Amino acid sequence: MENKKTVTPLWRNKKMLPIFIQVLFIILVGFAISVMVRNVQSGLDQIGLKIGLDYLNLKASFPIAESLISYTPDDPYKRAIVVGLLNTLKVSFFGIIIASVLGVVMGIARLSSNWLIRQLATVYVEVFRNTPLLVQIFIWNFAVFLPMPKIEDAASIGSFYFSNRGAAIPWFTVHDHSLTWIAVIIVLAAVAVFLFKKLTSIAINAGKQTHPLLSSIAVFALGFILFYFIIGNGPFGVSVPEFNGNAFVGGTSLSIGFLSMLVALSIYTSTYIAEIVRAGILGVPKGQSEAAQALGFKSPTALRLIIFPQAIRIIIPPLTSQYLNLIKNSSLAMAVAYQDIVGIGNTIINQTGHTFETILIMIAVYLLFSLGTSLFMNFFNKKFQLVER
Repeated sequence: MENKKTVTPLWRNKKMLPIFIQVLFIILVGFAISVMVRNVQSGLDQIGLKIGLDYLNLKASFPIAESLISYTPDDPYKRAIVVGLLNTLKVSFFGIIIASVLGVVMGIARLSSNWLIRQLATVYVEVFRNTPLLVQIFIWNFAVFLPMPKIEDAASIGSFYFSNRGAAIPWFTVHDHSLTWIAVIIVLAAVAVFLFKKLTSIAINAGKQTHPLLSSIAVFALGFILFYFIIGNGPFGVSVPEFNGNAFVGGTSLSIGFLSMLVALSIYTSTYIAEIVRAGILGVPKGQSEAAQALGFKSPTALRLIIFPQAIRIIIPPLTSQYLNLIKNSSLAMAVAYQDIVGIGNTIINQTGHTFETILIMIAVYLLFSLGTSLFMNFFNKKFQLVER
């Protein structure tokens, strides 16, 4: 008699069962989405609205106090959304830079052999990390910046002016040779980096004192001065603010809302970055520090050339999460009347009633920023990964 092949039931088939579960999950998700879309469509039909983006071409009819591009209330809603997008990008971009610098400094300070510096860094981290971000935003806005003097009696530090309207600071202006200067600076920076790496390699392999950092800075500075005399002016002009009796002209103005968001976001996020940096440095095997000391490296040199380059591989992945958190936390800007994408989006919703479409636009903006940041940091992470044989 021939042996009959036994057919394995679907619910016991190890190959087909995972595929079946995934297909079933996709069907359930699709069904849930279709139900939500039908509910949204039904609700909009009841109030006489149709899903679409045609409303973006209508006149906005509301002012925006702070904008990186020209904007008037006569512009359409789509331009107002672009203004909000750029305002979100501005506070996130500068917040990431400031938070990174503060975080690295405080993270290293927490490991300092100096008792006072170590304790001050610990107090900084513990106080600002354990205080809610929204509370910090309110403190900076209502307790620090708004009580500043009136604009007529603005406090000044050199050409920097601070009042209850915000800050007026010097800013750069472009001229005919700015693009040429950008190319020159890129070339000089590349030469300086190459020289730094070359002299560092010689110092490590030959044991000679080559002063790589000072030499690289000197080459960059000499090249900069040489091109300055050739071209006749610097890469950018500088516009200095001046008070004309009603407001400051020249330079650039920073609103109270922007300053409150920038300072609060930077300080709050820097506390988490500080702990990431501290953990990354502690994650480097102790033998690396002992070997550096045995070779005669001073502590700052060992940290810069041996410890931190290894720690950066540990630091980058969690650092990416903090950058994403900073970008998403910028949505709290509407609490202090800084008109970012959320604040402008809410105004558009109140005027047009197109809640569904506007919220989708806000989600798309944050998704775009988050994915862009993740891609950049993942690329950066791959450059620092150890290449295994």
